[in-house]
Amino acid sequence: MLQGRKILVGVCGSIAAYKSVFLVRLLVQAGAEVQVILTPAATGFVTPLTLGTLSKQPVLQGFLKDERAGEWHNHVHLGLWADALVVAPASANTLAHFANGLCDTLLDAVYLSARCPVFVAPAMDLDMYQHPATQGNLQRLRQYGNTVWNSPAGELASGLNGPGRMLEPEDIVQELKGFFQLKIEN
Repeated sequence: MLQGRKILVGVCGSIAAYKSVFLVRLLVQAGAEVQVILTPAATGFVTPLTLGTLSKQPVLQGFLKDERAGEWHNHVHLGLWADALVVAPASANTLAHFANGLCDTLLDAVYLSARCPVFVAPAMDLDMYQHPATQGNLQRLRQYGNTVWNSPAGELASGLNGPGRMLEPEDIVQELKGFFQLKIEN
C-alpha cells in the first residue's frame, strides 16, 4: 500500500522525535519515497544526518537552500508533490501554528500549501496535551479535515502517566496503509 507513495514527514521539537527515526525507516522499508522536514526545535532532539541517511534524501530545515544563491525550498511544490503529510511528533507549538495559520517555519508553510491528506501524531506532556488551548487546536485541525491520531496514555518523559505519547511508528504505518487501501477501494 505504501510502495511508491510520496510521504512528507514533519518532525517537531519533542522528546518523541527519536521515534521519527523508526518511522522514516519503516516507511522507506515499505517502499515509500520519504522527504523529512525538521522544525528548528526538532534539531535539538534528532539530527538531519540520521534522518537523511534513512530517508535517502537531504533533510529540509528552513526556507532557504543557499541564501547566497537565492535558492529556496519550494513549500508549494512540496505540498503538491506529496501523497500525504505526516507530522510525527506534532508538538503543541506546531499544532497551534497549524490551527491558527501561523507560518514561521518551512513545515508551517508546507502544511498551509498541502493539497494532500494531513495526519498528525501529537506528542507532549500530559498537562500540555490536556490544556484547553491544545484540545481546541486539535479540534480545529479535525474541522479542517486533518486526521488527528489519538495520543495513547502511558508513562511520559516527565514521569507523569496519561495521554500525550506519540502513536508508535508501527501503528502510524498501519494507519497509512489502511488509509491508502480505502482510497484504492473507493
